[in-house]
Amino acid sequence: MSGSVSEPGAPQRQLPYAVRFEWGLDGGRAVVPGADLAVVVDVLSFTTCVNVAVDRGAMVFPYPWHDASASEFAVRHDALLAGPRDSEGLSLSPSSLRRARVLDRVVLPSPNGSISHELASSARQVVAVSLRNAAATADWVHATLPAEAVIAVIAAGERWPDGALRPALEDQLGAGAFIAGLAAAGNRNLSPESETAAAAFNAAEPRLAAILRGCSSGRELIDGGFADDVSIAAELDASSVVALLRDGAFQGITFTD
Repeated sequence: MSGSVSEPGAPQRQLPYAVRFEWGLDGGRAVVPGADLAVVVDVLSFTTCVNVAVDRGAMVFPYPWHDASASEFAVRHDALLAGPRDSEGLSLSPSSLRRARVLDRVVLPSPNGSISHELASSARQVVAVSLRNAAATADWVHATLPAEAVIAVIAAGERWPDGALRPALEDQLGAGAFIAGLAAAGNRNLSPESETAAAAFNAAEPRLAAILRGCSSGRELIDGGFADDVSIAAELDASSVVALLRDGAFQGITFTD
């Protein structure tokens, strides 16, 4: 198909499906407007970091950049500022958040995490989903949202050196785990994109940890000395905490069916 689409029409918005799946901020701009729920997925590692933190009762403030403005933002919110993954102490690393002696309010600078702020302006609610809380979040949706609710799932992906989106397998699987949970609860109005993400997860689940270790993002982290982060990300359904964005911060809601 040639040419470009300046404004997404019904096909690009995945209408009339209630459960939609897309990639990155541009995909979110297409499928999220008017949705009852936007679901952000960045398994390695923003949304896994969020889940580890809210599991510990912390509030997580996403921020798009790690620069002087991030420090000022953290001061304004009386929060600790996480550093880059390879820095000492608290960082964009799930294992650092798990090890922290005290964890109350934390700013996580992440371009992918900041997607949630923009989506919050066009969806009624926003949640952060990882493999650790995919099932709990799907159960929460089933219990709290109407059957006809529109749910837009956004896999954040990674970036190539030129800034172009790199679809990342781990995010497709995290999104698919959540969508598979919706389908298991009886939601059948899934877009083909959503169905395919769920099918990918169902196929990968028996070897999920090995696949995460073997995919390009997992290998990059392991080669960089962050194997523990990959292991934490692979803890399927280890958490019953839903990470809901409220007042600019992700906060945990413990949900058990």
